[in-house]
Formats: sequence, C-alpha cells, structure tokens
Amino acid sequence: MKPKAIFNWSSGKDSALALYKVIQNSEFEISCLLTSVNQEFQRISMHGVRVELLKKQAESLGIPLEIMQIPETPTMEAYENVMNETLMKLKDQGVTHSIFGDILLEDLRKYREDQLSKIGFKTVFPLWQIPTINLIQEFISLGFKTIVVCVNERFLDKSFVGRIINQDFINDLPDNVDVCGENGEFHTFTFDGPIFSKPISFNIGDIVYRKYEQPTQEDSSNSACETSSLDVFNFGFWYCDLLPK
Repeated sequence: MKPKAIFNWSSGKDSALALYKVIQNSEFEISCLLTSVNQEFQRISMHGVRVELLKKQAESLGIPLEIMQIPETPTMEAYENVMNETLMKLKDQGVTHSIFGDILLEDLRKYREDQLSKIGFKTVFPLWQIPTINLIQEFISLGFKTIVVCVNERFLDKSFVGRIINQDFINDLPDNVDVCGENGEFHTFTFDGPIFSKPISFNIGDIVYRKYEQPTQEDSSNSACETSSLDVFNFGFWYCDLLPK
C-alpha cells in the first residue's frame, strides 16, 4: 500500500507543479489538500484568493480539501496549535507524510521538518533545489496557466498583479526577483493544467493595496504565510481580486 500524505496546497504554481510531480511518480496516496485560510475574510492566507475558488480547484483536481481557519494575524503559538490539531486528526486517519512545494528556503524547510517530526510526520519536497528558471519553464511547457494575485511592493509594482505568467512576464521581471517568486515577491492562482479536469473560471475584479499592521505582542507574526515578517509589516502588497463565475 502507498503511504498516505497530505498536500500543502497554496493554490499557486509551485503547489500545482509539485502536485503534478507527485501524481506522476505515483508514490503516495494523497488524502487531502491542506490550505490555511484567513478566518475573518475567508481568503487563502497571503494569496488573498476567495475560498470559493479554492473549492473549485479541489473539485477539478478530484482531491478532498481540508481548510485550516487561521486568525488574521496569529501568534506563532496560535498558528501551531491550529496546525497540530489538524495534523493529529489526519494522523488518526493514517496519514504519515506531508508534501510541500518549497524550492530553496532552507530555514522554512527546517521549520516544517522540526514541527512535523514532533508528531511523527515525514516531509516531502518534490521541487527542492531545482533551479527556479527550469521549474517555471517546465510549468509553462506542461500547459499550466496561472495568474499573479499578489505582489510585494518591495520587489514589484502594481503593473505586475493580475498578469498571466508567460514568457513576456518572465522577461519583464527585474533582475532581483526570482522567476518563481520564491522569496515572497509574488503569489499566484493556478486555474488550468494537466492535473485539472476542467479550468477554473473567474473574472478579474478590483486591484487593491494592503499593508499589514504589526501585532502588539512581541512574539506575534503573520506566521500563516511564507513571507518574512520584515516584508509583511514594512511593505505593502497589491492584490488582484478574482471573482468566481
């Protein structure tokens, strides 16, 4: 029997490509997609994508969806409590592995490994240390389609949000921006590709600017996202709202 795994699904391109590789290798039984959602706004953490579109992705992928409801600006303790409670429930269902789409960030990988080892989970990183230029070219050549839903103003201006990732987008990126946005430069929503039974339909809504307020507690951070606290609290973000059809 294949080991059971959860797939940590962000809704974006790295998740989609990592899931594609896992499915191709046929090494694991994917029990569910696991996604953290902003409890107040019902949008995917940091990506800002509506839960309705997340659910349409899961339906098209044919994989059950497990949503973790995360407070707006959780402390590390609050975030880890929600995560551990969710993972223990899944562990009782026979899940032994947790799969991520991370590529290069050593500290983030170590954090995941340390936290999950405490409850007996093994971690899997299908994209680990593959050059990001190779990954984005493979993603496009496979026929995946993804739209930029969030950009960090530290790296990119408003003009990049709402764009489809293609060769023109890659060519327009500044030299200091990773082509996969691995350092939190941008986030995406993947709406079509070889792992989807049908495309996810949406209209492009408003483009809005948002800056996060730093919590008063010293140990607080927006730990539900994969962006450094410096970026979260010192820089703003441009979001493109996607409206389900």
